[in-house]
Amino acid sequence: MMASTTPSKRKGTGLLLQLAVAVFWLLVWHGVYLLVDRELYLPSPLSVLERLSGLVREPLFWKDTGMSVVRIVCGFALSVAAAAVLGVLSGLNAYVHMLLNPLVTAIKATPVMSFIMIALFWFSSGRVPVFICFLMCFPIVWTHMVEGIRSLDRSYLEMTRVFRVKLSVRIRRVYLPSLIPFFSPACLTALGFGWKVGVAAEVLSHPKNSIGSHLYEAKAYLDSTELFAWTLVVIALSMLFEKTFSILIRRLKSDKKAVMIADA
Repeated sequence: MMASTTPSKRKGTGLLLQLAVAVFWLLVWHGVYLLVDRELYLPSPLSVLERLSGLVREPLFWKDTGMSVVRIVCGFALSVAAAAVLGVLSGLNAYVHMLLNPLVTAIKATPVMSFIMIALFWFSSGRVPVFICFLMCFPIVWTHMVEGIRSLDRSYLEMTRVFRVKLSVRIRRVYLPSLIPFFSPACLTALGFGWKVGVAAEVLSHPKNSIGSHLYEAKAYLDSTELFAWTLVVIALSMLFEKTFSILIRRLKSDKKAVMIADA
């Protein structure tokens, strides 16, 4: 009985600590608001939350938010798929790595705004955030996948070749368990970064039905309360997706362990 209640107590304590941290930063925000005493520069937490509660009751809010989610998720998913495949190939083949490494280095060194401006010439406004999210997330996942492949024990891989272990078995028992520790943090980092650059691309490209367009309009009309409200929406969505992805990765790891135990 004691063992079964301990995890729930720890979970409850963790939730209380998170709530306390949130309250602390809200108080800090309110304190800075009182010091500034200019609603235009920094609105109060209460006014922002009131505006946010008004936004979520509007049908257009969900449509605009949903379209931004679709754009960023599409860009992220395409980036992860391409970077995972090319990262593995680059880790296995030095020539592929030699070919792709300058491109990845150039993407890392180029400012995001430069790519957004270039993309505005190439794509429609609705596709710019997808492209930017794809481009900016690619180097993160690619680099981690290359590191994951290069961290594999070469003697162990050679042994699987000598004994002619099936490719499906090698992938399931060797490659996947070794790559997941590199893949999961790469995706979490890329997902958070993807939200930032995706919304930034929306601000500049002004696609119809997007969070970025609302941010731009709030700035244009000097409505700092609405600007902060939409910013909270972006933060909440980013945290929600990162949490969801973390849960999926944990389940994937547990499933892989169960398969390995069953195979053994």
